[in-house]
Amino acid sequence: MEKDEKKQTIRQQLKSGSDWNIRPYLAMGLTCFIVFSCCILVVCLLFRFQDIKSVFHMFVGIAQPILYGLAIGYLINPIMMIFEKFLLKLADRKGANKKLRRMVRTISSILAVLVFIFIIVLLISMVIPEISANISNLVDTLPAQINSFIVHLNDWEYGNQKIIAVVEEYLTTAADWMEDFLKNSLLPQTKDYVATVTSGVLNVLNVFKNLIIGLIVSIYVMCEKESFEGQTKKIIFALFPARAANQVIQVFHTTNEIFGGFIKGKLLDSLIIGIIFYIVLCIIKMPYTLLVSVIVGVTNIIPFFGPFIGAIPSAFLILLVDPLYAIYFVIFVVILQQIDGNIIGPKILGDSTGLSSFWVMFAILVGSGLFGVMGMLLGCPVFAVIYYIVQKIVHFFLEKKKLPVETKVYIEATGVEPSGNQLWYGKYADEKSSDDQEEEKEEEEM
Repeated sequence: MEKDEKKQTIRQQLKSGSDWNIRPYLAMGLTCFIVFSCCILVVCLLFRFQDIKSVFHMFVGIAQPILYGLAIGYLINPIMMIFEKFLLKLADRKGANKKLRRMVRTISSILAVLVFIFIIVLLISMVIPEISANISNLVDTLPAQINSFIVHLNDWEYGNQKIIAVVEEYLTTAADWMEDFLKNSLLPQTKDYVATVTSGVLNVLNVFKNLIIGLIVSIYVMCEKESFEGQTKKIIFALFPARAANQVIQVFHTTNEIFGGFIKGKLLDSLIIGIIFYIVLCIIKMPYTLLVSVIVGVTNIIPFFGPFIGAIPSAFLILLVDPLYAIYFVIFVVILQQIDGNIIGPKILGDSTGLSSFWVMFAILVGSGLFGVMGMLLGCPVFAVIYYIVQKIVHFFLEKKKLPVETKVYIEATGVEPSGNQLWYGKYADEKSSDDQEEEKEEEEM
């Protein structure tokens, strides 16, 4: 009977919500679980990074058509909106209904994809034949260019004969090595190279297949972009409180501005740099004009390091023809890079990333080290988004403590008042606190 009475008492206490409450224990357990999970995640990131990276690459490979479709749809969305705006004006004259507007969106998306394909085919048809001719010419004239380069060294009036002899020796050694490689390595291993080439061709075909699927996916993405946006916002508003949801939406909006401004601006900037290179090189009649202009223009997409990356192989090609032209080319690259970095680039991009030169270099180096070429291309905007999120968090806590958020205010600051909402200037915090203690002792002695 006593046991039954105790059970009844416990049940009544639970029902009435009296002294005993399970919520604090659930909160403690949930906190311990989250902390423990975060610790496991950090350990996995530190000690199993390569495995995580390989799994990530596997998922990226599976989702490659979708990623291509999202990227293409994002890039050509402005073209689609131009077509849609024009077609909607025509449709509104005839009293466009919902079904007709949806048809206009589909037609506009298809037209945007066709324009994208036309631009790519046009560029390939213009550039590839010229590049192929330049490369063929380079292969045919390479021995003569090496001999001409040696003659230039011998004719160098103030040249050091020892340096010339060393260069000639290395060039002769390289030529002998190439001949030995062709006879003893390349021909006997032809089967292996054929297998490698076959594998490469299959990879190219796979990329081409994923690209075609990506073009189809991009049409669906552009047709349903408002629906995807609405679904994303619905999930965010369902999972987060009002203030946090608004912050997440703002982060997505800023991310879109950063990526959109960076990619579109960088493509336009690279096109301008490539055209400037082509015009100037044609004027001074430099060899491999179109090939060098394409290399420099494409590599210019990479911030900061791009022009120098493209200049290295280009300068080497020109060096084989005429060393003096190579010097002119390097000087021109340095000058144009300064003009692009300080005038053309900022005007086009409008400081869309909001990063200083140091953080741009940091983002490129870390991105290239972790993800290779894609890290170099997208490291800057991705890091800009991370930088923005961290800045928002820091500003939130500063405003909570009623401290200013402007960075320049903290340059001369030496500490924070004990109240926590005012900055110290002058002596450093520990010095000032020790001085205050000494003053207090003197007052007590008085």
